[in-house]
Amino acid sequence: MKILITGVAGFIGSNLLDELLKDGKNTIIGIDNYNDFYDPNIKKNNIKHNLNNSKFIFYNIDLLDVTSLKQIFEKNNIDGIVHLAGFGGVRPSIDNPKLYIDQNIVATLNILECMKNYNVNKLVYASSSSVYGNSNESIFSENLNVSEPISPYAMTKKACEELCYTYHKLYNLNIVALRFFTVYGKRQRPDLAISKFTKLILEDKPIPVFGDGTTMRDYTYIDDIVQGIISSVEYNKTSYEIINLGGGEPINLDRMISTIESVLGKKAIINRMDMQKGDVNKTIADINKARKLLNYNPKTSFESGIQKFIEWYKNK
Repeated sequence: MKILITGVAGFIGSNLLDELLKDGKNTIIGIDNYNDFYDPNIKKNNIKHNLNNSKFIFYNIDLLDVTSLKQIFEKNNIDGIVHLAGFGGVRPSIDNPKLYIDQNIVATLNILECMKNYNVNKLVYASSSSVYGNSNESIFSENLNVSEPISPYAMTKKACEELCYTYHKLYNLNIVALRFFTVYGKRQRPDLAISKFTKLILEDKPIPVFGDGTTMRDYTYIDDIVQGIISSVEYNKTSYEIINLGGGEPINLDRMISTIESVLGKKAIINRMDMQKGDVNKTIADINKARKLLNYNPKTSFESGIQKFIEWYKNK
């Protein structure tokens, strides 16, 4: 297959790229704009080992550059797209909502327009558990009402799901929207908690802990996410689905910190702070649909995943 990956130099994109290039059967068209949401050199380093691979074609463009995007579709006979590009982060989206509307919603529209115009039928879209907001449900299933996003970031992810559905209905596109639940592991973004806490603990600096430590996240290891994405690319039984990809075991903040402390063999210095606007109290994924449709079965326990992450972090 010839697969286009947007955001290919990012955390999830670069890990997906590695896996798809392993057997030499796929040609990957990669797009990334190396934006400065975090250090562009980290992103460049994520994919540099693949740049000489004849099965990997890289384009350094912004998805808002419609002319350049069209040229990529014209030059390459693309079979399917994994759309990972976009701006993440709840708190930054509150400070700059227009950036998120442009880079998430408008960029996704541009991809969908190119799919329509260049006869590309398959899309896997990266959504987020943030769309569930502060749901009171004990577990988050895909059929819950998600009409009350509590951050601009969450709003853009939900809007893109709806945009994908509209293009699916109008143009018969085959789309799977994956709601990722707190992905962690090798190459995790430096602004995310596990990566940030590891760095600060090793440097004997305080870690910022928002709330009383009882907030919960359904942490999902990167290898499990990658397998879920690949299964979604191959999925063809129905033409539009929204599917949760979670880790299967919610972990509270105190346990997350203690697990990192245990693996590092160092105690954290805690700087207790108030909860932040836009943050949710918990994310708990119902992954029954993913198990049924994608044969998704997360294999990495939280403790094992933290061990793998810290081994990578110390040797990067």
